[in-house]
Amino acid sequence: MAKIAILDRKCTGCGLCAQHCPFGAIDMKDGKPDLNAACKVCGICVKSCPEKAIIKLETKVDSVDKSKWNNILVFAEVSGGQLHPVSLELIGKGLELAKNVGYKVKTVLVGSGVTAFAEELRHYGVSEVAVYDDEALSYFRADAYAACVEDYIKYAHPSVVLVGATSLGRSLAPRLSTRFHTGLTADCTKLELRENTDLVQIRPAFGGNIMAQIITTNTRPQFATVRYKVMNPAARNEEASGAIVNRKIPKGVSESRASCVSVQPIPPKKSISDAEILVVGGRGLQKEADLSMIKELAALLGGDWATTRPLVEKGWNTNDRQIGLSGRTVRPRLIITCGVSGAIQFTACMNGSDHIVAINTDKNAPIFDVAHVAIVGDLYEIVPALIKQLKEARP
Repeated sequence: MAKIAILDRKCTGCGLCAQHCPFGAIDMKDGKPDLNAACKVCGICVKSCPEKAIIKLETKVDSVDKSKWNNILVFAEVSGGQLHPVSLELIGKGLELAKNVGYKVKTVLVGSGVTAFAEELRHYGVSEVAVYDDEALSYFRADAYAACVEDYIKYAHPSVVLVGATSLGRSLAPRLSTRFHTGLTADCTKLELRENTDLVQIRPAFGGNIMAQIITTNTRPQFATVRYKVMNPAARNEEASGAIVNRKIPKGVSESRASCVSVQPIPPKKSISDAEILVVGGRGLQKEADLSMIKELAALLGGDWATTRPLVEKGWNTNDRQIGLSGRTVRPRLIITCGVSGAIQFTACMNGSDHIVAINTDKNAPIFDVAHVAIVGDLYEIVPALIKQLKEARP
């Protein structure tokens, strides 16, 4: 960690640091600079101070003994009485990463009545399934679940911990990383494991302009959350392997200050994440009414429709039909994009599709970099032609 310090004995109160700060993080109080919460520790104020009264302090973190932290742990989420599919995707990725360094993949289950899922997980190549099954865990409480997973991490010392970027996972993972004073990278789209066991956590950053590679070099475990439909799920084996270990819940879990007052189930809803065929409208659509041809093409193909973020911001669509980092991740057999430029935050959430067909007037559009079939042309000519051909092909 780094921080900015101001040496009062050298400061003359000239105010140059406040003038040069691009984040407005320095207030002048009683003729002296005072840092506020907007400080990004960029160091511009250090360079701008003529009296060298501002310094940047670097806090050195002692490295852990990485040899004492081994294997990969996957938090297997059970919600609504079902094992969340993202758990199998994380196991699949974990097995792939483990091969590089000779690790094993373990899973941890937390909840009430989850023991039944432990036997199923044994068919996916994990070496151990740790189970915290107790009536006190019948509904999700962040503190209780975190205490259970923390207990197992302290016992097993995994080098890497993978959590699904679900509503539950996004609440659980930050609490765990904070308890272990280590790093967490959210919404990773790609993971790699180096020979020295450092996990390379890759995700779009700076508004999707770059793909950042984030590494936790000094601390363990390394936490990462991954969205549903980003990774390939583990293959189910006929024979079960690995051990089931039933563990006692930590002391104090049943006395949590949080309690469930009532439960209101969310009605089942169709999601574009589950669609096998998708037609997507992008910024190239000129008016909201033109979404009708996107929907018509999707219906003729027996699929569903979606849009990109700009159309949601215009009010043409809702977030549950948006593909992207602020929307949904999809992995259909066929996806047809119409007038979509292909920004990183969009392509990172659909580039795992089996067949990608892109329609765009710009031959240099980034979407063509991930497309299997690139159609350079006007969507207002191509989409109606496709609709016409599909209708004529019908018996």
